Amino acid sequence: MKLLAVGSIALDRLEGPFGAVSDELGGSVLYFGLAAALIRPVELAAPVGRDAESQVRQLLSDRPIDATAITVVDAPTYRWSARQLSGTNHEVGSRDSIYDRWEPALPDGYGGWAFVGSMRPDRQAGAALALRGSAALLAGDSMRSYLAALPDEARLLVEACTWFFANREELAALGGEPGQPDEFRRRWALEGLVVKSGPDGSEAWTSSGALRLQPPAGYPVVDVTGAGDALAGGMLARWLETGARPEGLEDALAHGMGCASLAVSEIGLRGLAAATPADLRERVAAVLGQL
Repeated sequence: MKLLAVGSIALDRLEGPFGAVSDELGGSVLYFGLAAALIRPVELAAPVGRDAESQVRQLLSDRPIDATAITVVDAPTYRWSARQLSGTNHEVGSRDSIYDRWEPALPDGYGGWAFVGSMRPDRQAGAALALRGSAALLAGDSMRSYLAALPDEARLLVEACTWFFANREELAALGGEPGQPDEFRRRWALEGLVVKSGPDGSEAWTSSGALRLQPPAGYPVVDVTGAGDALAGGMLARWLETGARPEGLEDALAHGMGCASLAVSEIGLRGLAAATPADLRERVAAVLGQL
């Protein structure tokens, strides 16, 4: 069964304790794709401007990534700026006019697994609605700023998904009550909800209860950008690869947390871009060794 990710490709300006960088390649679909590709093949769909096309092609070459549905658009690549404070990114601006000229070209009747990552909410909701009903599993994630700015589109996204990834602030923006993630999951009729809590670990909520894992200890945390998308990429890729059995969910979540740990180990995509499957196995062993 195939794995597809639809989302953003970005040129980021990032500031934090590591300093400041500009035109750093990023975006939800690239973080997801690089993480998933450490485990199995993945297909990506996203718009990119000519100003970043060559960087993207070079990044994705020689990996099990099908970039056929990455569309080159005659518009500037999506720009995103954030400042990292106390281990959390605070968005300070974005330019997303590329979405005025792009709509995702998705396979008719796509029956594999799909992830709809953060992008402008109208395009994100459109992609989710196009995949709803045909994708065997449909997962989504979104940024807090988009949830607050366009709540109707954000709700369409959650309604279409069978799995959703969010931190506690994003759950609150969607009306979730503090400390009640399973109530949120049941209210939105989700098969699964993954709650991301950074250094405090992650939880996967299903009808069977909650799985809780801590990030691997002893590894550097440099830049938290993209950690949630890497978590989703690693978890979904591993769970699909191992048969999507309920008893395999803990192992899948551990792989997601391993990918997130690799993502935050360097600025932007650099950690994931340099990582090998052996590096991921080491992080997964560290996660599971803490149980």
